[in-house]
Parts: sequence; structure tokens; C-alpha cells
Amino acid sequence: MARKTKKQRLEEQRVRQAAVRVARMMLWLAIRDAHAEAAKQRSQRPHDLLCGILVDCLKTQGFDVRETEDVYAKLEAKYRTQQMPCRIKRHIGRSSDDAAASGI
Repeated sequence: MARKTKKQRLEEQRVRQAAVRVARMMLWLAIRDAHAEAAKQRSQRPHDLLCGILVDCLKTQGFDVRETEDVYAKLEAKYRTQQMPCRIKRHIGRSSDDAAASGI
């Protein structure tokens, strides 16, 4: 099997990074939704339910339960108070369609 070119490796890395960003955003949205629901219900149950689902899924993939719960607790505390889980990437330019639509 031939070695991948540098261009192929960089493209695969870019795709992986995009997938990680999407997953991070989805987790942030789920945690924010669970936090809002918990406040509405005055209960910790939505957080516990989300944590349980994530831990069960990761456990079936072979991840350590205790470590997963610890990481979730840290992310939950961080994402509960954070506007967004990432910074705006100003160096990533807009497409010409986006620029035209916004009047730029």
C-alpha cells in the first residue's frame, strides 16, 4: 500500500477536526438544554439522564466509567457557564455567497 501524500493526510486531519468541532458543539447544546430543563424542573434529573446516556455509550466502546463521569462533570461545569465551547474562527473566511447575503 502506497504512502498517503501530505495533501491527503492534511485533508483527513481537517475532516477529523471538523468532526470534533461538531461533536463539541452538539455536547454543548445538550448540556445547555439539560441545564435549562433542570432549572425548569428544579431537579438534577436532566443532567443525570444525559450523563447516564453518555457514560453507557462510552462504556460499550471500552471507556472507563469513572473517568467518563469525571470528564462529563468538568465539561458540564464549563459548558453550563460558557457562551460557546469554542472561539470564533475569524481566519476561516466566509464563502462569497455568505458575504453577498450579509452585504459585505
